[in-house]
Amino acid sequence: MKVVLENVTKIFPPRNKREKEFMAVNDFTFTVPDGKLIGLLGPSGCGKSTTLYMISGLQKVSGGKIYFGDNDVTNLPAESRGVGLVFQNYALYPHLTVKQNILFPLQNLKGSEKLSKKEMLERAYQAAKLVQLEELMERKPNALSGGQQQRVAIARALVKMPGVLLLDEPLSNLDARLRLQTREEIRRIQKETGITTIFVTHDQEEAMSISDMIVVMRDGVIQQVGKPQDVYDNPTNLFVAKFLGTPPINVFNGEVKGGKLYIGEECVLEVAGVADQPVTVGIRPEGFIPAEDGAMTCNLTNLEIMGRDASVVATHPASCNPTIRSIIDGDCKIDTASATVRYNLKPHKVFLFSKENEKRIEVAAQNNDDFLTAALKLKYSKS
Repeated sequence: MKVVLENVTKIFPPRNKREKEFMAVNDFTFTVPDGKLIGLLGPSGCGKSTTLYMISGLQKVSGGKIYFGDNDVTNLPAESRGVGLVFQNYALYPHLTVKQNILFPLQNLKGSEKLSKKEMLERAYQAAKLVQLEELMERKPNALSGGQQQRVAIARALVKMPGVLLLDEPLSNLDARLRLQTREEIRRIQKETGITTIFVTHDQEEAMSISDMIVVMRDGVIQQVGKPQDVYDNPTNLFVAKFLGTPPINVFNGEVKGGKLYIGEECVLEVAGVADQPVTVGIRPEGFIPAEDGAMTCNLTNLEIMGRDASVVATHPASCNPTIRSIIDGDCKIDTASATVRYNLKPHKVFLFSKENEKRIEVAAQNNDDFLTAALKLKYSKS
């Protein structure tokens, strides 16, 4: 089912005379395509959960419209919207078994939607099988792992066969290994069912790994929408560039003079078509090429070997962060006895942003010969 939000706004009134009203979501317009998994991504307080609750009907909109397909559901109560909602804290009934928890939404159906006991059990076991819990139906939540409890919550949301599945930070209470496993399960379930799914998270790695599209939010406003890799490769502003990526993007103060980019006193890249101006420079960790005669010199701090990759930790006077991290092939040789490390830069991994408004500054397409020449000039050897 397609979900359409048109100019949706949510304003919370002041709680006392000293406070002002708070705009949690501001003019949110977006269409969730039928059968896709969309990630609402942003820091705490950006309005992503409020947006989810307005879609579910648990929060009333202050302005704008919400459509499920062609139907206006803006003022429809939550129980009439046909959505499945999974909360961050699972919200399972501790005194009920897994089977009873899954059955609970079906037992509350009334009128033409009411099911027989046989039909309810069939639905419950179908949902349990989908999340691979059919062997645990008689257990209670306290006898389950965190990941299993999360799957019970998903099965309970799916058992009503909703048109839309809403997930509010469903992995935040799990440890790292369970998060990885459970997010893979969520993607599998979404693909098998084809249910339109909206997934709220502050973890960019989660959103990028399982979403068909991501919506990056800040202070209630959409910053950028697109396929995860497209947003990573082409951030529209400095906020998006800094929010996506692990390790995060390296940020420097720079200056464009005569079509060349300077970081400190060094000319590090040609940036054809960019007017002379001070800029903020973002360089992805994978955008550095170690080279003995590289254009950019950094002060070497440490080398961290991480299996197939290595992380070079360095500093630079023009860096906006305490340290710079570059990710290179683990086989590359770095002279750790040296006080400095020099790099050439991959042009497509370097972004320029305006000092005035932090918006991306477009750079004319570079001739790839420059990049290839830089790559061929590498002086380090591989073991």
